[in-house]
Amino acid sequence: MTTPTPTRITVVGASAAGLSVVEGLRREGYTGSITWIGEEAHLPYDRPPLSKQLLSGAWETGRLRLRDPGDFEALGVDLRLGARAVALDARKRTIALADGGSAGYDTLVVATGTRARRLPGTDGVASVHVLRTVEDALSLREALAGKPHLVVVGGGFVGAEAAAVARGLGCEVTLVTDTAQPMGDALGDELGSMLRAVHTEHGVRIETGALVGQVLTDGGRACGVRLVDGRTIAADAVLVGIGAQPNVEWLAGSGVPVGNGVECDATLYAGSGVWAAGDVASWLHPRTQEPVRIEHRTNAAEQGLAVARNILAGPERARPFDSVPYVWSDQYDLKIQIHGRTRGADEVRIVEGSLTDRKLIALYTKRGRVCAAVGVNMMRALRGYRVQVAEAAVVEVESAV
Repeated sequence: MTTPTPTRITVVGASAAGLSVVEGLRREGYTGSITWIGEEAHLPYDRPPLSKQLLSGAWETGRLRLRDPGDFEALGVDLRLGARAVALDARKRTIALADGGSAGYDTLVVATGTRARRLPGTDGVASVHVLRTVEDALSLREALAGKPHLVVVGGGFVGAEAAAVARGLGCEVTLVTDTAQPMGDALGDELGSMLRAVHTEHGVRIETGALVGQVLTDGGRACGVRLVDGRTIAADAVLVGIGAQPNVEWLAGSGVPVGNGVECDATLYAGSGVWAAGDVASWLHPRTQEPVRIEHRTNAAEQGLAVARNILAGPERARPFDSVPYVWSDQYDLKIQIHGRTRGADEVRIVEGSLTDRKLIALYTKRGRVCAAVGVNMMRALRGYRVQVAEAAVVEVESAV
């Protein structure tokens, strides 16, 4: 039996993934009702520039818009911004909103993304920042204008990028990370060591292998951090960049399977008319048969389009989602690009360029097969390695001479 095409589709989440779902449905010829709900008051905007161009002041907020206002009107949807979903009744197929309203659906897409993790005890503490929304970025940008001593907690993408921006604005910066190198989880020790040297040369003080146990306050404002080993670092402002957590609490008790995100099958279907896309989706990877959740901008857009097509095809004919993740990072004069998934690699080989020149391509392999390719300032050359990642190409063992 084939599932009929739904007449009412509701998408919860108005960022890149949600936009991709809505546009994908219309592009594929869907003419039914679409309700689109977003917690933020803004029209959908791009998040990667928050820790780069917007934070530095190179861009203003208007450049973040993913589409012009007229484009949303042309989609013919019931767009409800500033509306937070607080509960789901999967049996009645209704969504309760924080403002007292509700929305019904035949098919639901959860694209609620993630929110920044915070250190315990820092809610409401002045001069403690996270970086996930436009407001977050503008608040931190205003703080950096005063050239404070900024302590960055976390050496991932957000922390490393913000540290680079802050130094460019003339701030004193200390970066604290529990890994051996900045972005060590994503790049590994060898490339991470290169990145550490670049930050150090630009004046960033780096504390690696260190955990922050507490943010110190004075008069309700952050004045430093205390590490778990007892050391303290003074600060005028603190940026917490310790990752994100999926927004799934509103699904509690609904019967939708949640854990590290909305738990889906390989086609991004969670069952009972519910699909998921973007940062919040944890899906069974069709090749590894392991659950995967990816917090990348390009992944969100690709998943949104895949969900749109699968909804119209129906769960019986839906196709597994299998793409090559892509993410990039701009730090100082470095353009770092990653195709695939570097985490879990057991070997890293530099196949072009060198660490010394800070211009290179590295292949990451797992059990002899390529799982990722990383390029530093080699944008054009890196594209040629994407197919090796997509095909999980076998890496030949170099013979001894």
